[in-house]
Amino acid sequence: MRIATWNCNSIRSRLDRVVGFLERHDVDVLALQETKCRDDQFPLLPLESAGYQVAHTGLNQWNGVALISRVGLEDVQVGFPGQPGWGDPSVVEARAIGATCAGVQVWSLYVPNGRALDDPHLDYKLRWLEELRTAAGGWLTADSDAQVALTGDWNIAPTDDDVWSVSYFEGRTHTSEPERAAFRAVLDAGYADVVRPHTSEPGTFTYWDYTQLSFPKRRGMRIDFCLGSPALAARVEGAFIDREERKGKGASDHAPVVVDLADRP
Repeated sequence: MRIATWNCNSIRSRLDRVVGFLERHDVDVLALQETKCRDDQFPLLPLESAGYQVAHTGLNQWNGVALISRVGLEDVQVGFPGQPGWGDPSVVEARAIGATCAGVQVWSLYVPNGRALDDPHLDYKLRWLEELRTAAGGWLTADSDAQVALTGDWNIAPTDDDVWSVSYFEGRTHTSEPERAAFRAVLDAGYADVVRPHTSEPGTFTYWDYTQLSFPKRRGMRIDFCLGSPALAARVEGAFIDREERKGKGASDHAPVVVDLADRP
């Protein structure tokens, strides 16, 4: 079984790339983030014609997450228990969707950006991550054999090796200690970064800004992850980051992350 996650930065702008990626890599389940459309605007037909089911939640031109599966899409959950909202009045944004795909509870997560260290949006980000940790830890408490994949754009570079320049990011979000501690808390709840053991080379990133020739200059960040429960992590045979998808006209600023699972014993 092959699972992938990708911040596509607008599904309607990059539909051909998404369909081509699914076909080229023979992907069973794809978690998308930043679809940037309402549910009624999501381009279902090309994906359904390719043999995939789709679950999507999107409220407007911001955020939006989806799961695309050809191995089943059951028990769809929009948002996780306790997911906090943002704004006044508070609204639960379209940042999390989960479903069971061939026995694996797959989540597509788009963690809030945080914006700046003195911005209230960072407090929102930390609350969001704390509630995710509580929910995800609870799933393992209820069933230690649960197969759970927490995939998506975490908007956190958890170690210094995950950014092209430590000094450049000093005093910025994505690398602050509170954010990194929130990421570690999910790991401490029982999850593992199942991609890093297979992609540990220096300069292995998943995101490059569109400006200042960041991609050709290799000025990136590693902020897209798949965190797996113990039962899921035991099935991981390999993983890779498809850097080629960041190339060419009309590319997303993120690269897809792909995880291969062995058949269950």
